[in-house]
Amino acid sequence: QVQLVESGGGLVQAGDSLRLSCVASGRAFSIYGMGWFRQAPGKERVFVAGISSATITIDYVDSVKGRFTISRDNAKNTLYLHMNNLKPEDAAVYYCADRRSVGRLPENYTYWGQGTQVTVSS
Repeated sequence: QVQLVESGGGLVQAGDSLRLSCVASGRAFSIYGMGWFRQAPGKERVFVAGISSATITIDYVDSVKGRFTISRDNAKNTLYLHMNNLKPEDAAVYYCADRRSVGRLPENYTYWGQGTQVTVSS
């Protein structure tokens, strides 16, 4: 059974940083692309960043470019999202997911974590 468990969310002030982690278990983490999505209250779940299995290809939504960094440690079965200079509009529940096909849509991803809340005060 595939499990993805996120952690690292919290309440921060605008301009602060956070690092989210996602630990995977249940199948070979290193052969799958991974991604981070976020969902704000009343809004759809949207793509934030994606990374290929060997970190050859990395993709970011424009609104986080230059502030967020996605990375992975295949030896630890862990995906990360380093978030710098956080803004109130970054507040959301953040989800990690493993990718079954290239793309930015939720349908491109198979398994999801339970999410971790990020709250940014202005």
